[in-house]
Formats: sequence, structure tokens, C-alpha cells
Amino acid sequence: MKLHYWYAIIVLLTALTLLFVYFIPNDSPIAFINYVFGFVFVTIVPGYCLVNLLFATKENRLDGLEEIVLSVALSFGIVGVSGLFLGLSPIGINLDSIRISLAAIVLVLASAAYLRKRILAKAECSAHQA
Repeated sequence: MKLHYWYAIIVLLTALTLLFVYFIPNDSPIAFINYVFGFVFVTIVPGYCLVNLLFATKENRLDGLEEIVLSVALSFGIVGVSGLFLGLSPIGINLDSIRISLAAIVLVLASAAYLRKRILAKAECSAHQA
């Protein structure tokens, strides 16, 4: 069975982003790493996970450019809706709640997409054997 490397990359990117944000101070000369990882994490990763969840089959595959554009657009939507829910919840909007909720959303979407792809791959494999 083909390994899905994108899932490991998403989990690693999420862990690195959280580590860099919490352990590199803002006045450090390498603080630009926080900005780079944070920008990618907010603008691409949530939407990319949702695109992988929605378009898991080979028949529904998107082009590279379509996948990137849809990932960015969906990321802004996911971040906006999560900010809305945080603002309406008793937790409130602060940097920690945004970071943790966005990391949780990314990991849940990525895990769901990974499981869906595995189930579809097993079904396709058993259909070819029958």
C-alpha cells in the first residue's frame, strides 16, 4: 500500500510551527522563522487538509494550480470561522486559543483525510482482486 507522505509532512509542519512559535522569542534574530511557518500554517495548511478530505479519489483529483488556489481560499474560510467561534465562546480570542484551535482543526482534518484515503485505497484494492 502506498504511503501518504503528505500526512506526515502536515503533522511535522504543525509540530514545528507550534514549537517555533512558543520557543523562539519575538525579539530574536531568527524570529522570521515564526512568520514564515505561521504564514504557511494559516494560509495553506487548513485548506490543503480539507481539499485532501473532499477530493480523495483519483476520479475527483484536481490540477496543481486548482488545488493551491482552493487550499488558500478554504484556509481563509476555516480560519475566519474558527475565529468567529472563538470570539463567541467563553474562551475568547487570544494568541494561544487561536494557535491551539487551528492546530486541532488541522490535525483533525488531516487525520480524517488520511483515514478516508486509506479506506478508499483498501476498497479499490479489494475491487481489483475480485
